[in-house]
Amino acid sequence: MGGHAPDREPDDLAASARAALVRRIDASGAWGADPAWRAAFAAVPRHLFVPYYYVGVAGGYERRWGESPDPQARERWLRGAYEDTPLATRLRDGELLSSSSQPSLMADMLAALRVADGHTVLEIGAGTGYNAALLAHRLGDDRVTTVDLDPEITESARRHLAAAGYHPVVVTGDGARGVPERAPFDRVIATCALSTVPRAWLAQSRPGGRILMPLATGLVVLTVRDAGHAEGRFLHTPAYFVPLRGGSRPGGEPLQLGGVPRRAREDDLFRFLLALTRGSLDPQEAHALWEQEGMPQRERYGITVSGDREWAWLDDPEGPYAWPLPA
Repeated sequence: MGGHAPDREPDDLAASARAALVRRIDASGAWGADPAWRAAFAAVPRHLFVPYYYVGVAGGYERRWGESPDPQARERWLRGAYEDTPLATRLRDGELLSSSSQPSLMADMLAALRVADGHTVLEIGAGTGYNAALLAHRLGDDRVTTVDLDPEITESARRHLAAAGYHPVVVTGDGARGVPERAPFDRVIATCALSTVPRAWLAQSRPGGRILMPLATGLVVLTVRDAGHAEGRFLHTPAYFVPLRGGSRPGGEPLQLGGVPRRAREDDLFRFLLALTRGSLDPQEAHALWEQEGMPQRERYGITVSGDREWAWLDDPEGPYAWPLPA
């Protein structure tokens, strides 16, 4: 980008903006469970992974580009790359196809993964490559595998990673099938939304491994017992991700919420329960349960995979409130 910023050298501006981002994540407490991630966020240059991105404006999106002929526009791009916000990176006909997640949410997820030196990690959803770079900084290139169905995404991720000095294994393929030739993995992390747990991830995980994935506007962390069994609870954090392409996808017809009070309809925790119980409870039944149980936080819910069964639950996997996930 050499000399593009109007008042400061780009490298200095990027370093300053990155340090400010690290301070914001510090203040959020996102990596409280594993502060070793601070060094990764302080070192990995996010702007190299988003050479352009889109920000919402009235009537659509505005493209910010690191090679804009306007020096002030280049500085807006660089500063924006270090905001604690998700960045839209790929659009098609107005539909969001790929994004760079909010850094503090990424820090939350990475801390919850509980990695240790020597662990191997499979990332589902290569995105820009930024998350893989953070993992590679912490664990080493040879310990990180990232997979995406779209060859354009994997190719751009490789370029971004190489520009930043990282070389994890980048695979083009269906993330729902994992990457068996690189298994077994100690950790699996998905950066795209699903509605069920792919069995391939269990089969490719070591016993005692952890799987962290977005599901039903939340993040569930499963501990793997073996190829047919895993169980865990949701984190407190809300999470909204682009759906996985090629595998199990959230979706379906819009729910009819007639009879549900507006207060509940607009409540994030009630919307989470609706998403989790879709196909098992109608909205009125979900609302009655939600009120009866004191508007439960996400941490009270969990997921169990056992053989060919997979279900969500409130408080207890074998308790009275359990719902099958869609096949």
